[in-house]
Amino acid sequence: MYEEILYEVEDPVATITLNRPRFLNAWTQRMAAEVRHAIARAESDPSVVGIIITGAGRAFCAGADMNNLATLTEGGRLETDFPGLEVKTREPLPDDFSGEYTYLMAVKKPIVAAINGPVAGMAVPICLCCDIRFMAGDAPLVTAFAERGLVAEWGISWLLPRIVGTGRALDILYSSRRVSGTEAASMGLVNEAMPAEEVVPRSRRYIQDLAARCSPESLAIMKREVYEHLTERLGPAEREARRLMIESFARPDFKEGVSSFMEKRPPKFGRIGASPQADR
Repeated sequence: MYEEILYEVEDPVATITLNRPRFLNAWTQRMAAEVRHAIARAESDPSVVGIIITGAGRAFCAGADMNNLATLTEGGRLETDFPGLEVKTREPLPDDFSGEYTYLMAVKKPIVAAINGPVAGMAVPICLCCDIRFMAGDAPLVTAFAERGLVAEWGISWLLPRIVGTGRALDILYSSRRVSGTEAASMGLVNEAMPAEEVVPRSRRYIQDLAARCSPESLAIMKREVYEHLTERLGPAEREARRLMIESFARPDFKEGVSSFMEKRPPKFGRIGASPQADR
């Protein structure tokens, strides 16, 4: 089914690997369709608690495939329809999270970007749409938009300032300079920096720990709260949080969370899943 990614599930983790290593995993329209299909597949799989996106070989993603960009400069059109990769959503996505890559923020399961190597161009906003980012300390991150005559693409002008502040965001966008994983961690752009070979194992351990200790339903609700409340005033956000808290008291996971604490044992929470991807 997939030609440009690898998809693997090892309970409780689904791993999506961008798989064009000869081209530093440069992004294509087919890759975009395959990633979206695999994300929906993982979201609907009850065995999956969290999702990892990483790259094959020495790079995470070098940005858009330059052959695609050349096609656009010549007035051509990119292929966007790929039979067998259609995704049927269970419910309409919120408008703010229905974009080309911002849909990742509406996925009900945690998504970890395991940035194992260089990340450039439009791959940067893709990483920013993931919930958690672990990055190789010596890997470079570069936006490159200004050097290509482009603009701040795919929501990065909204995402980046909220993560690192306006001054740092504009510096990264203006200069197109190389930001190492170590520097990215120091400014909060990524959660942690580490040797490249540890990035995927660290990401797996993170999700395994969530699966062992946390309610997947709680994770899904908190993810939605955090992203939707980014554009909400404090009062309405607090009132909605209170409503959701009261609702949580009636859920089986709350009873299990309290019982497991009192009984000094690991909790046994339910998993989130839906119909198989083929039915979506």
